[in-house]
Amino acid sequence: MHSNLALAATPGPHRKDAVVARAGHGVADLVQECAKRWPNAPAVTDPRLGKSITYRQLWQRAGWLATTLADRGTGPGDFVAIGLERSVDLVVAMLGIVRAGAAYLPLDDRAPAARISDILAEARAKVAVSDRRPDSRWREFLAGLDVLPTPDSENAAGARTPTGATLSGVAGDDAVYAMYTSGSTGRPKGVVVPHRAVIRLAVGPNFCTIEPGDRVAQVSNPAFDATTFEVWNTLVAGGEVVVLPSVADLAADEWVELVRRERITTLFLTTSLFHTVAREVPDACRSLQNVIVGGEQLELAAVRRVLAAGGPARLVNGYGPTETTTFAAYFDCTGDSVAGLQRIPIGFALQDTSLHVLDGELRPVPSGTVGELCIGGPGVALGYLGQPELTAERFVPEPATGAPMYRTGDFARLLPSGAIELLGRRDRQVKLRGFRIELPEIELAATATGLVDAAFVEKVGDGPAASLVGFVLPAATSGSGPDEIAGTLAAQLSRQLPAYMIPSRWLVLPHVPVGATGKVDRAALLALLPAGEVAVQPRGGDLADPTGAEVQRMWRQVLGVPEARPGDGFLEQGGNSITAAQLAARISRRLTVRVQPADVLLAATLADLVAHVGGLLPAPRRPQPADPAG
Repeated sequence: MHSNLALAATPGPHRKDAVVARAGHGVADLVQECAKRWPNAPAVTDPRLGKSITYRQLWQRAGWLATTLADRGTGPGDFVAIGLERSVDLVVAMLGIVRAGAAYLPLDDRAPAARISDILAEARAKVAVSDRRPDSRWREFLAGLDVLPTPDSENAAGARTPTGATLSGVAGDDAVYAMYTSGSTGRPKGVVVPHRAVIRLAVGPNFCTIEPGDRVAQVSNPAFDATTFEVWNTLVAGGEVVVLPSVADLAADEWVELVRRERITTLFLTTSLFHTVAREVPDACRSLQNVIVGGEQLELAAVRRVLAAGGPARLVNGYGPTETTTFAAYFDCTGDSVAGLQRIPIGFALQDTSLHVLDGELRPVPSGTVGELCIGGPGVALGYLGQPELTAERFVPEPATGAPMYRTGDFARLLPSGAIELLGRRDRQVKLRGFRIELPEIELAATATGLVDAAFVEKVGDGPAASLVGFVLPAATSGSGPDEIAGTLAAQLSRQLPAYMIPSRWLVLPHVPVGATGKVDRAALLALLPAGEVAVQPRGGDLADPTGAEVQRMWRQVLGVPEARPGDGFLEQGGNSITAAQLAARISRRLTVRVQPADVLLAATLADLVAHVGGLLPAPRRPQPADPAG
């Protein structure tokens, strides 16, 4: 039985020696070892562009960039902005900046210009690595900075070996990167992560084994900390980083075929995207060795659906705030481990990591008692860039060692199995008509009914006008309409929860909106509220043709709109690239045709999309009776 105070993971074979031997080294040193051992092995590949570079080429190109940065006086203590999408160049830039002894600052091109400007100013970035295309949006973001391109094979071949401040001056507490959190609840926070933290994640991992030659998908937004795992865990192990589009960029079946064709062995998916895959193509993971899911509470129904369809060899629920370097805990999801559970736990500590469940005075609480989850070990970040007061508040001394420990703000408890279970966030407690309410408690009760796969509850309004609203995603097997689901759910919850905890309004979702990093976009959920109450069946405007009526039905389901008329536009009704991919996948599967997400986005109206789909159907052809699951 693990201690209530700290749940430290058991080190893997020879791990202690490996860490001690590398304690004074930086991340680039570990990549250099692989470049020496397997110089001709592929390091990074982008099958979309037909580009691939070996470890020798990666090391050379990164060396050219490191030398160029050093010549400009860039080194330890400096942040270098990266304005690149997922690509071979992105990985070269990351390694080159680290070889120069500096830290990289990945930017999100979907963020507002003002936000990026604030980030660059706070980090005091003077140099950036980006493309120089005339039409690049990065030109606007990076105006005023010294912008360097990533090197090609010619200029890299003649590069000098980085000297001086590069490599030799790097220590474990020097920064590797700074990554900004969403800032949805206030000022964005730049989390500064040191070399020791990335080494803790990448060397001897107990949550995901990557071996030389393994092909690891790089699907995350570069400004999302899953990129840390995708790139560094792969390059430290001698694997191959394979740049792929996100699940949201293609129709689901096309994305699955791409993953299989590229012989991907290891894949990270945000929880929301995993849920989408589990609903649309539950057997998508059968060809994979490792699938890690993380970012939010993992749906039990989605896990069981994927496992029943063959699953990957290893399915892991990963947990960890950006402040603890991507992952701090993991739980292996198997048929046996999830049997009898009502909620997937975050599990056990990663290597060289300690988990603590503490009270408000940072004292350990008894097993089964709810407390705040705190995380210690070398994976803990240095703090927040330019925010010393907030750093002191959230990074506190670990009770046993005095080393830095991060207060997550997550409520948790220790289960009899020794695993940790999350119960929501400290900042998701609300007060309504004098009652204190834990919103995650309502969400858990809703999903426990089996009527819905996901539930999100928010407080809206203030004072006497305040109320709770629930957003739910129906279970994949549900054949009920929105009104029936909402009524049945409210009735069942009334038997478990007091009346003041029952949402007064429900919105039944066709899909869960996700933000740029792949997590649930709660702001987008709240933006649905002006339409009012529960989504209802359409009242007129239906297309009479059976094919048109079927496409119209799926259109309404995916967008969650009560009506869809022939002249309505997809984007005007709230569509985006993710929902376009979902609608295209549903039409393709339902009508056995090949519809691309671009077909949905480029169709001026619903009528135009129906005409396009009709032209793909053989004659005569009629859709089968409606599938309630969509």
